[in-house]
Amino acid sequence: MNLGQFHSILRQVFLLPVVALLLTAGALYWQILGANATVDLIQESDARISQATLIAKLMADEESGLRGYETTADSRFLQPYNDAESHLPSEFTRLEDLARTDLDQKHYVNNLENEHQTWRDTFALPLIETVKAGGNTDDPDLNLTGKEEMDMIRRDLQNIISNAETHRMRRVAFWHKQVREMLWVLLFLALSMGVLIGLFMRSRLHAVSDAYRNSLEVLSHRAEELYQSEQRLRTTLDSIGDGVITCDASGLIQMMNPVAQQLTGWTQAEALGRPLEQVFPILNEETRAPAENPVAKVQRLNEVVNIARPTVLVRRDHTEIDISDSGAPIRDKTGKTVGIVLVFRDVTMERKTQDALIANEKLAVAGRLAATIAHEIHNPLDSVANLLYLMRNGGVSEEESKQFMDMAEQELARVTHISRAMLGLYRESRAPVPVDLGEMLGEILLLMERRFSDLGVTLATQLPSSVEVAAFPAELRQVFTNLITNAAEAAGRNGTVKVAVEPQLAKTDPSGQKLQAGAIISIVDDGPGIPDDVMPHLFQPFYTTKGEQGTGLGLWVSQGIVNKHGGSIKLVSNTSANTHGTTISVFLAANPTINTGGD
Repeated sequence: MNLGQFHSILRQVFLLPVVALLLTAGALYWQILGANATVDLIQESDARISQATLIAKLMADEESGLRGYETTADSRFLQPYNDAESHLPSEFTRLEDLARTDLDQKHYVNNLENEHQTWRDTFALPLIETVKAGGNTDDPDLNLTGKEEMDMIRRDLQNIISNAETHRMRRVAFWHKQVREMLWVLLFLALSMGVLIGLFMRSRLHAVSDAYRNSLEVLSHRAEELYQSEQRLRTTLDSIGDGVITCDASGLIQMMNPVAQQLTGWTQAEALGRPLEQVFPILNEETRAPAENPVAKVQRLNEVVNIARPTVLVRRDHTEIDISDSGAPIRDKTGKTVGIVLVFRDVTMERKTQDALIANEKLAVAGRLAATIAHEIHNPLDSVANLLYLMRNGGVSEEESKQFMDMAEQELARVTHISRAMLGLYRESRAPVPVDLGEMLGEILLLMERRFSDLGVTLATQLPSSVEVAAFPAELRQVFTNLITNAAEAAGRNGTVKVAVEPQLAKTDPSGQKLQAGAIISIVDDGPGIPDDVMPHLFQPFYTTKGEQGTGLGLWVSQGIVNKHGGSIKLVSNTSANTHGTTISVFLAANPTINTGGD
């Protein structure tokens, strides 16, 4: 039984009692409606009896007031008569409304009204007038007529009350019958529904029991598989070359693989339950300040994170190693972070190797420039030597000597400018400084002027002044020396290289992405272009298309330096016959966040 089937059984078990209760409630509701209708009829009969009794009282008040007035001739005795006379019309109307569905009762009410009107017109009013006129009211015939008419009124009232009481008795008996039927129906429904629910629940419980037994077998099988999988995972963790540490959500260590134990100097038993910062203390190599705890960083960002380089791990014996690591949250099914896994490795040798490669590439750049710089310096020095010779042995005039001195100073100034540009290529700065890109590129092109001449390459520039970015100038000189040299060699004889700087303002592009303020440096050549099969490998270390003349590190190191400056480098090439050439674009932010994670 799968989860869907189990949920279906639960719905059935829940819905069947609900449906049974709804049916029972419907039947009871129908019975109660009938009983309520009967109660309404009983209440209607009670209302008729009460109304007829009220009219009888009013008529008795009316008759007694009339008799008192007849006896005393005092008008004050007519007060009950007058009060009854004012109320009787509305009470007769109400009695008629109560009798509107009972023809017999309505007939009695009509007779009562007519007889009362006759008594009033033929006896009461004439008697009042006779008393007011001082006449004699002792006439037996007159009083007997009044008595007979009032007796007829009383009989009609009695008929109305008797009729209502008869109806009431029948309705009460019918109500008792309905209550008995309701109890029997309720008992029958309760028994029926109980038997039905019991049988249904029995069948469903059998199904669930069978499913539970099958589930136990499946769980037992899966538990065995899980144990085997856990053993394979543990073996895998023990055999991988990186250190792995897992912590709970509060940063307490739960597991360390052998590599992690070796790198930290702590054993699994010693580290279990300890805070990560106690077993895994890391420092910033340059400032020696404690680096942010990877667990705290993962908890803060709730995503996979990498620690900033350069970072060192202080082992238990207080020795230090360079490390590279990453942390990631461990989430449960609901997405809640229940732990953190940390993966790290010793990059001490890797970093030394990388630093050696970068130094080697820097030496290669210096070697490529050495010949050019020698020519650039040799030519002005030759000119100065010739000028000095002419001044010493040529018998020149004072005015010519002064002119030769000015020319010699210009040549020496050129040598000084070249030497300063060469020193700038390797002058290291410990913090980013403002760099005028136009000035820096001009100095690089000055150093490479002889190289362009020897290659037969035409240079075009667009170098506006005052386009500045914050950077490490020596590293940027290395980048652009590499890129411009590559462009010149790709263009070849009679080729053209264009170097341009374009400032970029902070804005939002059409796709909605925010662009930083900075500058885009474009280096364009009209060489044959780069084949498609070569493009994917260009920024890989040790890949070169120059054979023995290249190290294969230039573009790789350049990309690392640009990334360190928070910039980007893009290369587009075309190998078609008419529009061949390559464009490499470097973006540098005006105020970048320097990535100290290395190249």
